[in-house]
Formats: sequence, C-alpha cells, structure tokens
Amino acid sequence: MRLLARTAHSVLCTPTTLQAAGGVRPFWGWLNAVFNKVDYERIKAAGPDRAAAEWLLRCGAKVRFQGFDRWQIDYNGLPTGPLGRYKIQAIDGTDSCIMYRGFDHLDGLEHLEEVRLIKCMYIEDACLERLSKTEKLQDTLRRLEIVSCGNVTDKGLIALHHLRNLEYLFLSDLPGVSEKDITVDRLQTALPQLDIELDLDPPNPQ
Repeated sequence: MRLLARTAHSVLCTPTTLQAAGGVRPFWGWLNAVFNKVDYERIKAAGPDRAAAEWLLRCGAKVRFQGFDRWQIDYNGLPTGPLGRYKIQAIDGTDSCIMYRGFDHLDGLEHLEEVRLIKCMYIEDACLERLSKTEKLQDTLRRLEIVSCGNVTDKGLIALHHLRNLEYLFLSDLPGVSEKDITVDRLQTALPQLDIELDLDPPNPQ
C-alpha cells in the first residue's frame, strides 16, 4: 500500500500526467476516485481518525495528530495503538488527489483544527460546502488555507460562513473567484472574528 500511495501522489496526481487530449485521462480519474472511496466498515473497525488518515495518505496528503509536531506522510508508518488513541488535528492536502467522494471521512473527526488545500485539482465548491456543513468541524476548525485550486469560485468560499469558529482564512491564486470584495465582505459580516488574508489579485500583464 505504501508503494501504491506514493505512486498515486507522485504520478497520478500531477498535472503533467493527468492532462491528455484536452482533459484528465479517464483511467487516472477513475483510479483517484478509487483512492477516495469511503469504506464505512473500515471506519467502524478502525475508528474515524485512523480511517481518515489512511484515506488522506493514500491520496498523497499529510496529517498531524494531536500532541505531535511531526507530519505523518508514510502510510505504513501510521502509528498503532488502542482504538481512538490518535486524533487528527491538522490536514495538509498539498498536491493531493483528495476529492468530494472521500469527504465522508471527515464526519467523525472531533479534533481537526487546521486544513490546507493547496494545488488540489479536485477541490471544488461542493467540497467547501461539504466541509463547512460538517457539524463537528463547525465547532473545531480554526485555520483554513485555500491556494491554487482552480475549481473554487465565490460560491464555495461564501459557504465557509458555516464554520462559526474559524479564526484564520488564507486565500491565494484562485482564478475562479470573480467577486473578491463582495465575497470577503459577506464572510467578514458572518464571521466578525475571522482574520482573512488575501492574495487574489490577477498578475500584471506582461
């Protein structure tokens, strides 16, 4: 599984290998969908945090467990112990192939405080809407970064107002966002405590 997960990250989830004949190669899209498939029996058997960690690492993302400074990147190196001992506190989805199909893994996470979605080709508005409507995350999520996710638009960002305890939001390189000022104003009105950092201005023409 470790070799397969690394292959998915380094080969399947890179834009150069995913682009062909004007779009994503059907096989790679299918395989990434397989990696995102939710095994509800596995969640019951291993617990939500362990099952979510397996999903994330399988897709090339990283996790950090509560009480640890080190990011976990090795599927075969996931810590073992009593059921429920290790709780996911942070997710780094940089360059991963996580997609909407796998977001049911987030439902049971009770200690998740930070999420980074950077260069995630499958992240779209529906993913942000799903994230923001996950009840436990509405209580626990404090920090969120969304960078270079080309399928994210104003609609997805506005949905984040459901994350009532969100304290920091970083947005950068989101070409699908066309009404930056209106979107930010709506978020700031709904979440007065939210610190929003922006880098959404289009590059200067050469």
